[in-house]
Amino acid sequence: MGKPFIRAFLLTITLFDVKIPPMENTKTNISEYEQARVDKLDKLRALGVDPYGQQFTGHIDCKALVSQHDPENETAIVTGAGRIVLLRDIGKLIFLTIRDWTGTIQIGLNKKRLDESDWPVAKLLDLGDRIGVTGELGTTNKGEITIWATELTILGKAIVPPPEKFHGLQDVELRYRQRYVDLFANPEVMSTFLDRSNIIGCLRTFLQDRGFVEVETPMMQSIAGGAAAKPFVTHHNALDMELYLRIAPELFLKRLLVGGMDRVFEVNRNFRNEGVSTRHNPEFTMCEIYQAYGNYEDMMVLTETFVAEMVSKRSDNMKLAFDGVDIDYSLPWARKTYTELFETHVGVKMDDMTAVRGVATKIGIDEGTMDDMVVVNEVFEHFVEDHLIHPTFVIDYPAALCPLTKRKIDNPDIAERFEVFVNKMEIGNAYTELNDPAIQEENFRQQLKGEEDTMALMDNDFVEALKYGMPPAGGLGIGIDRLVMLLTDSPSIRDVILFPLMKKQDN
Repeated sequence: MGKPFIRAFLLTITLFDVKIPPMENTKTNISEYEQARVDKLDKLRALGVDPYGQQFTGHIDCKALVSQHDPENETAIVTGAGRIVLLRDIGKLIFLTIRDWTGTIQIGLNKKRLDESDWPVAKLLDLGDRIGVTGELGTTNKGEITIWATELTILGKAIVPPPEKFHGLQDVELRYRQRYVDLFANPEVMSTFLDRSNIIGCLRTFLQDRGFVEVETPMMQSIAGGAAAKPFVTHHNALDMELYLRIAPELFLKRLLVGGMDRVFEVNRNFRNEGVSTRHNPEFTMCEIYQAYGNYEDMMVLTETFVAEMVSKRSDNMKLAFDGVDIDYSLPWARKTYTELFETHVGVKMDDMTAVRGVATKIGIDEGTMDDMVVVNEVFEHFVEDHLIHPTFVIDYPAALCPLTKRKIDNPDIAERFEVFVNKMEIGNAYTELNDPAIQEENFRQQLKGEEDTMALMDNDFVEALKYGMPPAGGLGIGIDRLVMLLTDSPSIRDVILFPLMKKQDN
């Protein structure tokens, strides 16, 4: 359906008094700049032009257009589309730069080249408008690759002026609230989110090449299990039951191991009703992976191999900068025991609880009602994590902190668990999975001790599943958002989540 048909249609509906009303002001104080654009909108309609366009096919990405330019053949006819980010009107010649999600290209609009009906439309263009053009792919006298347009189609009139071109959208909170502006105003932001998509795609391919299958498990659960975190609570009206947004998919994925799916993974959202910071968002993306007949050592190899593969695509020396620090991802990554790190950086023996509690009191931890191992972990987090700059597997956690983890055969006080840290930030957590139903049930009881109705909170079905026989297995959770932060040098988790949670604004 071409432009003449569209214009005829618009003129026809006007003749029958089915008129499109002028745009109403939705703001109490519309700016003079917006009013000028609204006036242009009305002028476009008066010309019989749909200012919001129709289907536009056959165009090529800006980056591809630039790359396919042939200096020996500047008569090739091409079609491009994008948002106007630069506009210079010098009378009978208008130069535009349009941007899409791949890059930019210059457009030349010459009154002599354009269709007679297109030139009035060209004179009504503004920064931020979306257009499509067809013309010869050539160069200017200064050698800049340019589409010399013979056809112009407006595809979306921008009523609000875009941010000033040299500074982009700078206000951090406004960037997160108006990501739709942030993406086109700041090309590096677009690049970050395209990188994020690529990283997740590579992770899926990496796992599928190793025999893992992708699955989906419930996001609404009757029991919030698989991690120690505060859940979001909701209510299912039809079934009249309380449900929780999941804090982890772990217990459902392990049910699949029981069922015979030996290698599974899921990339999806978890929800935890906890704090918001540069490293925490209540809604975040995890990849959880389970491998039958494996253990936490297999998960270490899986983790460092994948991350190193991603780094090698971005660095020739296996180093990437993050927040001003050069991180060395060379293999193999360091492996340090929890006890070793605790005693090195805290300076007391981990089993000397009098000394540990004394340290906790000095740093302001209210340890009086805490279990011993909870105090130990609070002290560990305070003293140790800031020293974990280059990739480090912290292995062999106190068993009391790991109710879902298998113990070491030669030391039942130690769990076969690791957390992997990069630049003081945990990006992954893994276990050799506990598959003994009797021990699992007792661990649940201990974990839930003190609750008013312990059995109501116990995941009895998961224990029942284990009774059917779950194979020994390794399990791993990778924080996708934090991994993307590291690989794209983004200091805040909000920089890698398209729509992070924000406080409600007053109207």
